[in-house]
Amino acid sequence: MTVGVLQTDAAGVTGFLSDLLADVGLPAQLASAAASAAVFVAVSVGVYAGSKLVVVPVVERLLRGREVDEHVRKPVVLSAYGVTLFVGLALAFSLAGFGNILVALSTVTAAATLAVGFAMQDVLKNFVAGVFIYTDEPFRTGDWIEWEGNSGYIEDISLRVSRVRTFDNEHLTVPNSQLTDGVIKNYDKNRTLRLRFTFRIGFEDDIDEATDIIVEEARKQTGILDDPEPSVRLVEINDASFGLQSRIWIEDPGESDFLEIRGRFVQRVTDRFDAAGITIPYPRRTVDGSLDGLAAGSPPAAERTGDRRARPRVRHDEPDSQGGGRLPRGHRRGPPRATPPRCTRTTTPTPTR
Repeated sequence: MTVGVLQTDAAGVTGFLSDLLADVGLPAQLASAAASAAVFVAVSVGVYAGSKLVVVPVVERLLRGREVDEHVRKPVVLSAYGVTLFVGLALAFSLAGFGNILVALSTVTAAATLAVGFAMQDVLKNFVAGVFIYTDEPFRTGDWIEWEGNSGYIEDISLRVSRVRTFDNEHLTVPNSQLTDGVIKNYDKNRTLRLRFTFRIGFEDDIDEATDIIVEEARKQTGILDDPEPSVRLVEINDASFGLQSRIWIEDPGESDFLEIRGRFVQRVTDRFDAAGITIPYPRRTVDGSLDGLAAGSPPAAERTGDRRARPRVRHDEPDSQGGGRLPRGHRRGPPRATPPRCTRTTTPTPTR
């Protein structure tokens, strides 16, 4: 009913403009076409201005009132703006008397949409992934994320791509499908992050004293939370040391400099260890044995171990450097073999001859 009234009013307006142009001296057909074009342009401009001045501000105000995140507000506002323009364009075609053109355009648009759909599968895949990002909210603008060996801060989220700034100030444009198909680690989701670092002390040192030093320095350190409180666990015993793993918590990992916090904490604990006489051991290796047998001129290690690939090859038809003749087959010059030295842990290296 309303559409019919609008069409009647539009027909009246179009007829009035057509008669007015005909009175000016334009031919009837040209006057009718010009009047229809004028109505189409007037309605299109009115819809565009109304969407810009009315629809977009109202939608933004409603979303802000509901405290919707910025990365969600932007696509919703754009969608409302696009729908308004589409409806206004269809209304302009109808009121201007271009109904047949609108039907033809809709048919062509349907066929083009099918063809473009096959040609733009990846784009549509990223678009759908962007919709899932908006609905599931695995991350937000400003979050620190890590995926497939990359990490950085989210700067912008759109329906097709997301933009990430790395710690090296690199700008990455990431298709949304890569962020939804794999595993994403979001460090800012829970607003706190636990850091771990393992300190090593010698077997002669006091574990309880070292634990107290670590906890005390963690409580003094700015940027480390008291709740959850710092803790230390004995996690490793190797050949040379005990491994004490410190566990500290920081707040807002995306905004705080966690590397600086952890580095300052480790430095202070190390200084306290030095003051308390607590050693930080390093791996040692003891090699026992004798080189007396090798001093007499033992063959290379390859001959003792039977490794034929490492032995130097001797051609039987080469001149003998010691006697001037040729070496007979099966004969090898050189000193007698010496018994290799016995080693308690590792094999004594053989000096190069």
